[in-house]
Amino acid sequence: MESHPSHGELSQLVEKYPQTAGSLFQTYNDLKLAQQWEDLQILDLPACSRGAFKGRRPKTTDMLLVVPCSLAESLSISWFDEAFKQLGKPSQIYLAINAEDSNIVYYKISPGIIKPPV
Repeated sequence: MESHPSHGELSQLVEKYPQTAGSLFQTYNDLKLAQQWEDLQILDLPACSRGAFKGRRPKTTDMLLVVPCSLAESLSISWFDEAFKQLGKPSQIYLAINAEDSNIVYYKISPGIIKPPV
């Protein structure tokens, strides 16, 4: 990981939160290199013990928030509450769930109970 070009941008959070370094690194490289997000910013979420990302999909204006995690992690409602608080109480965030085989699944999470569109 240290020899990868993106390590320099992530090194501070990788050192601060080594237990989530893999999902942070994987998600960052997916958003930046594969999906080519624009205005990608790295955020620190101390209450969740990890980093997160803010950016835009190509050719869009909406800023989106992405919180990476591992498939093996157990997340609680209070953890999600803290994530929403630290991100400024947005209407939604994307949870980037990373598997050991480098697959990433993005889930859109909204606070509270929201009826899906019919």
